[in-house]
Amino acid sequence: MRVCWIALPLMLASVPAMAAPREAPQLPREFTDPAMADKLGKMAGALTRALMDMPVGELEATIQGREPTPADRAKRVRDSIGGPQAERRVEAQVAQSGRHMQAMSKALVASLPSLMAALDDVERNLERAAANIPDPTYPRR
Repeated sequence: MRVCWIALPLMLASVPAMAAPREAPQLPREFTDPAMADKLGKMAGALTRALMDMPVGELEATIQGREPTPADRAKRVRDSIGGPQAERRVEAQVAQSGRHMQAMSKALVASLPSLMAALDDVERNLERAAANIPDPTYPRR
């Protein structure tokens, strides 16, 4: 009986700690470093330039069911998207992608506690629904 009187306050003291909301996890320094975002943007820019140099004319001619011409063989992605102005616009957008990815990761980490709480609610609801499913091996009358 004395054990109950000792254990009861200890159990009640732990309840608020269990009910405390989860705090957002911290992002690693690499994700929050502006230099890393710039580096990612530069890497994406290099990949975009490589993509712009890919030949597409022969593929277009094949899809259209005709033999590729010398002009088709010289056609690149940059020619298909609208010329040099479109290429510069795409490269500028890609160069900013590092900063956008950094902002999105911060927003995701900030929303993780509410996402985890929602997933916990879904888990409880699924467990409750699964508990109400009749046992298929139960004999029918």
